[in-house]
Amino acid sequence: MKVSVIDFGAVPNGEKVQTGAFQAAIDECFRLGGGEVAVPKGTYVIGDIRLRSNITLHLLEDAVLLGSLDPKDYRNILEDAIEPLPKEQRTDIAWMLPGPWQERGGGFKEYLYCAGSYWNYGMIRGVYAENVAVIGEKGSVIDGRNVYDSDGEENYRGPHGINMHFCKNVTFKGYTITNTGNWAHAIFQSENIQFDELTVLAGHDALHTRACSKVSMTNCKLITGDDCIAGFDNLDVIVRNCEISSACSAFRYGGNNILIEDCYIYGPCKYQFRGHFSREEKKARAEVSATARNNMLSFFTYFVTDDLSQRKAPGNIVIRNCKVTGADRLLHINLSGNEGWQRGNPPTDITFENIEASGIKTGLYAYGDDVVPYRLYLKNVQYSVAEGWETEPLIKAAHFGEINLQDVSVFNYEGNALIKIWSEGGKVSARGLACKVKDGEFVVRAEEAFVCDAI
Repeated sequence: MKVSVIDFGAVPNGEKVQTGAFQAAIDECFRLGGGEVAVPKGTYVIGDIRLRSNITLHLLEDAVLLGSLDPKDYRNILEDAIEPLPKEQRTDIAWMLPGPWQERGGGFKEYLYCAGSYWNYGMIRGVYAENVAVIGEKGSVIDGRNVYDSDGEENYRGPHGINMHFCKNVTFKGYTITNTGNWAHAIFQSENIQFDELTVLAGHDALHTRACSKVSMTNCKLITGDDCIAGFDNLDVIVRNCEISSACSAFRYGGNNILIEDCYIYGPCKYQFRGHFSREEKKARAEVSATARNNMLSFFTYFVTDDLSQRKAPGNIVIRNCKVTGADRLLHINLSGNEGWQRGNPPTDITFENIEASGIKTGLYAYGDDVVPYRLYLKNVQYSVAEGWETEPLIKAAHFGEINLQDVSVFNYEGNALIKIWSEGGKVSARGLACKVKDGEFVVRAEEAFVCDAI
C-alpha cells in the first residue's frame, strides 16, 4: 500500500507543525498491513513521528523535513495509544552529568537506554519495529535546525534526528540529514541495520549504533562537528567506501568483528564542535563560533564503557585500505583510568593494513590492561608526522601482548623513541621498517608517567 502525507492533511511550505498529519498517514498504513508513506516536494515542520513495523517513509525529490524549534513538540511517543511504550521503557529522569548518575547507581542507564527517556526524543522514532526504512530521493533533507533545549544534554542539545530502540531490519538510504540538535542517527540494541548513500552534515554524531548487530555503513559522506561513526558493543559491522571528516573522532567505536575499509578520512573539519560554542551562540542556533575548534582529535578512538554488559569480548577490528590525513592522533585506546568512556577491556586485537596516514601529530596511543593484553598490528602502513611534531613517538603503549610492524614506513620523524612502552612483558617486533631509527633500537621504556588527554 502507498499513501501520501498530503492525503492526511499535511500542508507544505508553512510554519505550522505537521506531526499529526504525518503520524495519521503512518498509522493508517500500519493498520492496513504496512507499505509506503510518501512525502512530496516541499518543506514540512515536524516534532516526533513514530515509524511502525513494515513502514517505509519515502522522502520524494526535494522533500524537506524541518525540526520544530519547540522541544515540547517531540514527546508524542509518550501518548501513543496504538503501541504504548511498556512501563520499563518510560522514565522521568532528566539530564545530569554521568559522574553523579553513576555514583547514585543506575540512573545513567535509564537516561540513555529507555526509549521513553527525555534524552531519547527525536524527529523520527522507532521502538520494537521491524522492516522499517527511511528512504530519500535527490534533494531530500532532514534538517534538525540546531534546536536548542536548556533541559537537554549539556543544557543545550535538542532532539536526535532519527532514534530507534529494539528494532530489526532497518534501512536508511539516500537523504541528507543536517544540523540535528543531538545525534543524527541514534540506534540502540537493534539488528540488521543498513546505512547507505547518506550525507550527514554538521550537528553531532552522524551514525551512532550502540549494542547493535549486523550493521552496514556504505557509500556515506559524513562531515560533522562531533564523532562521525560512534558506539560500542556492536557485532558484525562493515564500514565501506565512506568519506569522513570530524571535529572530534572520525570513529569512536567498539565491538567484535568490525571491518573498516576503502574510506577517506580527513581533518580539519568544515564544521566546529558545538560543545565549545558560547551559551548565547547555542541559544541563537548559530552555525559558526569565533571560539570553537574544528581539529580532528583522533582517527580511531576505541569506545568501551561499563554502563551496558558486553555481549561478546571486543576484538577482530580490522582497518584497511584507508587514507587518513590531518588527525591529531591515529589511534586512541586509553584505559589508564582518566576517561569515563574508556572503562572495560581493550579489544583482543586491532589491525591497520594498507594505510596511508599523513599529517598526524601524536601517533597511536594504546594503553590497555593486564586482563586482556591486546595485540596491535600495523601492516603496509605509510605514516608521516605533522610539521612541528617530528619527535613524537609513533606508538605509546602499555599492557599489551604484542605489537607487530610489517612494512611500515615513517616519514618526517626526528625522535629517538619510535615506540615508548609503560609496562613489562609485551612483545614488540618489526620487519621491513623504514625509519631513521634502526631496527632493534626503536623501543624505549618510558621513565616519565603516562599522560594521555581524554577524548
